[in-house]
Amino acid sequence: MKFITFEKQDGTIRAGWLLNQDFAVDMFEASDGLLPDNLLNFLENSEANLKKIASFSFTKEHKGVYPLSKLRLKAPLPIPKSFRDFYAFEQHVKTARENRGLEMIPEWYEIPVFYFSNHLAIKGSGEGIIKPSECNWLDYELEIACIIGKEGRNIPADQADEYIFGYSILNDWSARDLQRKEMKVGLGPAKGKDFATSIGPWIVTKDELEPFKLGKGYDLSMKARVNGNLLSVGNMKDLYYSFAEMIERASHGVTLYPGEIIGSGTVGSGCILELGSQVHRWLRPGDQVELEIEHLGVLQNEIIAEER
Repeated sequence: MKFITFEKQDGTIRAGWLLNQDFAVDMFEASDGLLPDNLLNFLENSEANLKKIASFSFTKEHKGVYPLSKLRLKAPLPIPKSFRDFYAFEQHVKTARENRGLEMIPEWYEIPVFYFSNHLAIKGSGEGIIKPSECNWLDYELEIACIIGKEGRNIPADQADEYIFGYSILNDWSARDLQRKEMKVGLGPAKGKDFATSIGPWIVTKDELEPFKLGKGYDLSMKARVNGNLLSVGNMKDLYYSFAEMIERASHGVTLYPGEIIGSGTVGSGCILELGSQVHRWLRPGDQVELEIEHLGVLQNEIIAEER
């Protein structure tokens, strides 16, 4: 299933799922209130709610079913409980460090590492991304995210799949010049990542991806385009650390809750920093950025200037 959050023509924000790709089910209206009106509440009892959905039978004529063309998609999980972003693709880490004149650090191979980003600055497909006024090196990052669907603590990797609700495309926008300066102080990225993260256009439940399981990930091609020009090509199967290993690390001594987002980090070649300015300049207002992951859809955003 593909879960979405959307705005109706009357301005109401609701959540639901796609029906035959061209229609959306408002799960609250269609279920006569048996299901919640937002995805965060749905995830807090996801197993029981999925069973309720399985007991329903919907057609496009059913109450609460709307043509997708009449709705405006939002981020599928507009305000997640948290957002941890890992650093799990080896090629990206190596190349990005080489471009800065740095060698690979052995500690990276010992533990999967992550940072916390701003879970209140989540954007959806089609929303504008405001370029920070002081940023001159704006970059995209081609990533995949998993959404936690069950509470757990000290989760072993061999059980972690039980805690994943689904997956979505993620764009971890980066102000590289701000990031470069602040990381010299010895802390992780802060203002360089603070302004926006995009997810969407929907969350695909993990069962839909099972046929593509390969290695530590899934055999899913990953692409990025700027103004229609293909820049980045990768594959999720190239993960060095699996999402199960990331969840094991994230939950060590900490409780994970439904509605938290975990990002993979950038796939190899998945950003301008890694590709180099000879391949493409930094992003600027008016640029259209599209991230595409096989079976997960296309996440599209336009860069816009900050109003003064």
